[in-house]
Amino acid sequence: MTIAALEALSFGLGRTARAAHAAGHRFVLLTGDRSVYRHELATADGAYGVDVIDVDTFDPVAVRDALASLPDLAGLINTTDTWSVPAADLAQELGLPGPDPEAVKLLRDKARVRRTLHRAGLSAGTAVEVEPRPESAELVREAVGLPAVLKVSAGTSSRDVWIVHDYEGLRAALGEAEERAGGVNGTGGVGGAGGAGGAGGLNGDLFAEPFLAGPLYSAETLSWEGHTRLLGVLSRQTSRRPAVREEAAAFPVALPPGELAAIERWVGEVLAAAGHEQGFAHVEFVLTRSGPELVEINRRIGGALVAEAMCRTLDVNVYEALVDVTLGRRPRLLDAPLRPTGPAVAFVLVYADEPGVLEGWAGLEGLNAFPGEVGWYPVRAAGDTVRHVGDQRGCTGMVLAEAPTAELAQHRAWSAATTVRPVMKTAERG
Repeated sequence: MTIAALEALSFGLGRTARAAHAAGHRFVLLTGDRSVYRHELATADGAYGVDVIDVDTFDPVAVRDALASLPDLAGLINTTDTWSVPAADLAQELGLPGPDPEAVKLLRDKARVRRTLHRAGLSAGTAVEVEPRPESAELVREAVGLPAVLKVSAGTSSRDVWIVHDYEGLRAALGEAEERAGGVNGTGGVGGAGGAGGAGGLNGDLFAEPFLAGPLYSAETLSWEGHTRLLGVLSRQTSRRPAVREEAAAFPVALPPGELAAIERWVGEVLAAAGHEQGFAHVEFVLTRSGPELVEINRRIGGALVAEAMCRTLDVNVYEALVDVTLGRRPRLLDAPLRPTGPAVAFVLVYADEPGVLEGWAGLEGLNAFPGEVGWYPVRAAGDTVRHVGDQRGCTGMVLAEAPTAELAQHRAWSAATTVRPVMKTAERG
């Protein structure tokens, strides 16, 4: 039997393949750009290898033909945002286990999710769609207030997100959105996009919602038949740039037991209201003075090194649950004892300072001197062109570190990451 993946997150292929083989299945990746997975494909254990089929994954006919060529196809995995709807449609068409495509379409529309939760009393604010032009500023101020957040309905990798604190900044952000709206939609990054990426355009409709004051976290969850289990909470650090860029994360956050239980109840209610009944979810939220408030829902396992952190801390291959869900059976992880017997884990994203061609990195040879079993996870390779540095597309790699607590792991990862510098060949240097 065969399990196929329609694209994937940049990291986790090796663990997914191990989980598939443990279930007695061959694992096949369909991708339009195998360079996205160069790190995983170079390090995956040969006994648990990944079979790759090169295909234009934006071409439904080509994908359908590729899947038809696979013997005894038992399940279709999707761990990305970009291909979540096509994967759900294909699974239904082929008679494979999978989520309700309509529920997936709802979760891919951030504005619809916000309005749905607002009507259910689970979000203090709602979403207001706006035209990407400076003249929309007054509508945003009247309907949402300031400060506010502008984002696109199907965005990924923190792309096309503006936090605006005053009217002048709001008009400027709307003007920038208008400029981007004239481009061509595309995807790419280290978070939820995966696969090949484009350079311009707005990925969906622009909308405004209230700004949430407080620290940012993500709830990593697993659901089956409407029951949701919280696997842990991840801290998230973002940049001070107007266009929000994720900088670092750590797992698991040590919250008071009562507060952790309240978050588990809240996230279960949020996912139920949004129609998410099975599989992983990566739910970003802000802990405000009034409690948790949703930022967005990603109906997948966490991107970047989130799943790697969970595997290490929980001392289990969480991708086995992904395989269980893909095969249409209750994931064993949902009922297993959750004891964080492994180390806490943190990682820091290393960005290029300016656009250009990546020549390599300075400082990698010194990472072994730092405590915490420090590891380097490259996202780019020498010769890659980095066009954008204001969001996750500018990430060239990640530094990971372990420690007894998430706080200490974060300190270790950050101290090590500050010594790594991408070396760029810019236009000025020829």
